[in-house]
Amino acid sequence: MNTQKLLLGQTFETSGNPMTGQWQDAVRINSAGAVLIENGQIVRVADRDTLRHDAPQAEVHDYGQHLICPGFVDAHVHYPQTAIIASWGKQLIDWLNTYTFPEEMRLQDPAYARQIAARYLDLALDHGTTTMCSYATIHPGSVDAFFEAAATRGMRTVAGKTCMDRNAPEGLRDTAQSAYDESKALVARWHGKGRAQYAITPRFSPTSTPDQLQALGALWAEHPDCLMQTHLSEQPAEIDWVRQLFPDARDYLDTYEAHGLIGARAVYGHAIHLQPREIDRIAETGAALVHCPTSNSFIGSGLMDVAGLATRRIPLGLATDTGGGSSFSMLRTMAAAYEIAQLRGTALHPAQLMWLATAGSARSLHLHTKIGTLAAGYEADLTILDLASTPAIAQRSAEANTVWETLFPTLMMGDDRAIADVWIAGKRRAASSG
Repeated sequence: MNTQKLLLGQTFETSGNPMTGQWQDAVRINSAGAVLIENGQIVRVADRDTLRHDAPQAEVHDYGQHLICPGFVDAHVHYPQTAIIASWGKQLIDWLNTYTFPEEMRLQDPAYARQIAARYLDLALDHGTTTMCSYATIHPGSVDAFFEAAATRGMRTVAGKTCMDRNAPEGLRDTAQSAYDESKALVARWHGKGRAQYAITPRFSPTSTPDQLQALGALWAEHPDCLMQTHLSEQPAEIDWVRQLFPDARDYLDTYEAHGLIGARAVYGHAIHLQPREIDRIAETGAALVHCPTSNSFIGSGLMDVAGLATRRIPLGLATDTGGGSSFSMLRTMAAAYEIAQLRGTALHPAQLMWLATAGSARSLHLHTKIGTLAAGYEADLTILDLASTPAIAQRSAEANTVWETLFPTLMMGDDRAIADVWIAGKRRAASSG
């Protein structure tokens, strides 16, 4: 029985990093492209006529002028906040106390955690996101619920138990020891099992004592192939709070660095208000930074200097930051990234935006040899974009003179209607039942 499938359409192909050199040298769209997949892997990416000739028995899926691209990779989300997305009127600390902590408390109920995990993953897939790196809650069952739901859908995911032993409500605090013990057990249960990867996850320095940060640093040293994810320099008031809580620290990053929570597999979300020393140290260690533009504007955090950080060759990812962000869509996130870069004086090219949402985010999660790129040997997680999904987009695309002008309106105005199809590990996803 032949298991090969041949997808025809335009193909988004990358061979380098368009943020650190000329985008034309790193990214192209083949307007007559094709992707051959078999057993969950990409076998070849080439011209459609070539692959039609070389794989005559393959099952053909002709997407016409739709764009075949790697599945979107969302590098920083909080799946437990799905139900409170787009809540009104708070900045970071008030947001946590008013919306986040009460909702995360509800996930101590395993049934509710399973419900929210399923809801979040289906919404993400509806928007073309095939991989994400998520925070859970302090409850180990919330991690189990997420990974189990992802496994049911065949998805590659990263997640970890959020650890907090201070400045959080009763019922949402663990201890230094329980954070270590429970995280260690979850690493053993999930890391590298199927398509699951574990991330050691202190929420951020204000909600972890030095003892807890030290314990999690020790755990990471024992499991250096795990990621370590946390937040960094999101809002000025937060940074002032960190300064009060850690008076001996040189800066915010030093509160992690002093406890072994810095390194090449560290992933810091937001990173808006960085000091020169912090930028130097991040560049030196190879840690990744994740841009959360809809969140940064929605809760008034600030404008991340994506272009400037890229010149330091710091790995950069892109993220919705559900539910501090205001959308589940990586298309909307790319639009917000463009707008924020414009406010900082840089017009990011659509090639750069798409790279950040795919290969860039995959690199930030150390998954860049598995996902995020259309090339032989990569896992066949694919998103198919309709570049004329609404009348407004279609009429603008019709006036385009280049393929990039055709794509750009979808990045600026697209939503889940632009997601024509999604493939997970070489299997076409059935439509969500909602």
